Amino acid sequence: MVACLLVPQALSYSSLTRLPPAYGLYTALVPTLVYGMLGTSRHLSMGPEALISVLIGTLVKGQLKHLYAAYSPDMPPADTVEQFSTAVASAVALLSGTFTFLLGMFRLGFLDSMISESSLRGFISGTAIVIIIGQSRIMLGIAAAPSSVHSTPWNDLKFMLSHLDQIHAVTAMVSLGALLFLRLLRVVKSRFKSAVWLQQVPDTLVVIVLTTAISWASRLGQAHGVVIFGQVDGDLPRFRLPHIPRYADSKDIVSSALTITMIGVVESVIVAREYAGRNHYAVSSNRELVALGVSNAVGSTFRAYPAFGSLSRSKLNDRAQAKSQLSGVITALLVIASLLGLLPYLYHLPRGVLAAIITDAVISLLSATPGAIAFLFKVQAWSDLFLLLFICFCSVAASVETGILLAVVISLIMVIKRSNMPRIKLLGRSMENDNDFYPIDGAPPPSRNLLRRLSFGSSTDSQDDEAPSRGAGSNNSLSTDAQARHIDGVLIVRIEEPLYFANAGQLHARLNRMEMYGDMRTHPSEAPRMSPTRAVVFDLIGMSDIDGSALEILLGIVHEYARRQVRVLFVRVCEDVRARFEQAHMAAAGGDYDFSDISTALLHLEQQLCIPTA
Repeated sequence: MVACLLVPQALSYSSLTRLPPAYGLYTALVPTLVYGMLGTSRHLSMGPEALISVLIGTLVKGQLKHLYAAYSPDMPPADTVEQFSTAVASAVALLSGTFTFLLGMFRLGFLDSMISESSLRGFISGTAIVIIIGQSRIMLGIAAAPSSVHSTPWNDLKFMLSHLDQIHAVTAMVSLGALLFLRLLRVVKSRFKSAVWLQQVPDTLVVIVLTTAISWASRLGQAHGVVIFGQVDGDLPRFRLPHIPRYADSKDIVSSALTITMIGVVESVIVAREYAGRNHYAVSSNRELVALGVSNAVGSTFRAYPAFGSLSRSKLNDRAQAKSQLSGVITALLVIASLLGLLPYLYHLPRGVLAAIITDAVISLLSATPGAIAFLFKVQAWSDLFLLLFICFCSVAASVETGILLAVVISLIMVIKRSNMPRIKLLGRSMENDNDFYPIDGAPPPSRNLLRRLSFGSSTDSQDDEAPSRGAGSNNSLSTDAQARHIDGVLIVRIEEPLYFANAGQLHARLNRMEMYGDMRTHPSEAPRMSPTRAVVFDLIGMSDIDGSALEILLGIVHEYARRQVRVLFVRVCEDVRARFEQAHMAAAGGDYDFSDISTALLHLEQQLCIPTA
């Protein structure tokens, strides 16, 4: 069943890459076969994908500029253009496979979550619109722009709209009819889900068979000028080591391979996890990356371009109740049969029908975008909504590379920004119970019922942001109108996460701001409002680990406080952090860490150091 979708998609997507159709089948063959032997997902369907194909096509299009410039003022031979394009695509496949393999070997499978959902959705939506623009011109039978090698999606759209008078009527009728048939069949399938036989109808294959038969019977190519599939070499791929061809820009190829790796890995791992969860089996992200990397590296030696997991084909695999990776091997064998026996029968297939198949597929990619926009608007996530729309607009107005570059860069900036700020809270003593301490953030502490729900009835120390830090002899009685107050001259700070080199750098600046204003929301331009600090109590209930760089920073903060004669106490220190403190001689620097709770530390300050804490 999957092969009935994979083969038509492979033939269609090859047009996005600016490669001959057979190379789409090569990409559907070798990587699928290798992944079937190495992959851990029973449902992930390897092969060419729309997003990856358009990225390859964009790269090939850009590299062809260098080839044309080398032959200027003449045009390079057609064979030279094909060899150059296929060499670029194979080189990207090898590099992408190598990068993916290394990610798996170094156990970096967690990196698939580094791109935010909004950024990824904006890029996918923008790329889908770019594909629809390019394929619409083909479906309408409008000739390509003379400078199509140098054009942008926006320029392509303007060219198509300005040449609507050149629409080829027969091509448009056949192509749009095929697209309408595909969309209607999807609607019928969605409404009659109980009809098992209807769900198993290979709609893409049906469209290809019907339009090919109509084209042959009506002689659309010869009598009506419709561009048809034509003669295609269907031999099996031969082994050939990939290389970066002469005149190609190595930096562009490497950067495109990195981009394709990132997009392919994110898509593939998400699909593998989704269907593993639905069918109650486990997949290893790192093993998946190794399998994907080897599949692409081996595929590149047989003239394949990068292949990754497909959501639509994986969904079909799940519907067919695949039980093992053997389904991928069987699919690859059917692709071999198609290579050897199917292509001659597609001679009369209109090219516009392949464009309709691609358009149908990318319309499905856009189906989730309205829901995502509505959800972000509903929850008032304005920054995420702006990010989605901005990246989508840049992908269409500028280029696909611009869209993915912005998606990656903005996502990384967001990750760095949020990881760079340590999660700390300034605590104050409850006005109702001296042994309870709450975050001072302008909000009242939670009620008894809320705390009971948060802690599931436990009376132990809670790590929830709004739950109290308790001292010795505390009880659970809270009132809804209880407030937390500062202790004059004493700063109580709760660190709620492990400290490492990235988030510890801002710790000193945030502590200074707390000392001056007692509230992180106060703007630094305002006058200080807190009395001089005589002691600082760090509640380390959430700090389960600390690396060497963060420990050095924390030690420097303690030294600075000691120089100012400010006492530093640490409470609720876990064993691993305590061992690090002992190795760093924290006590000698002025940081005491032998206190079990905040109340004990405050009692020590009051009795031993004569610092009032009442």
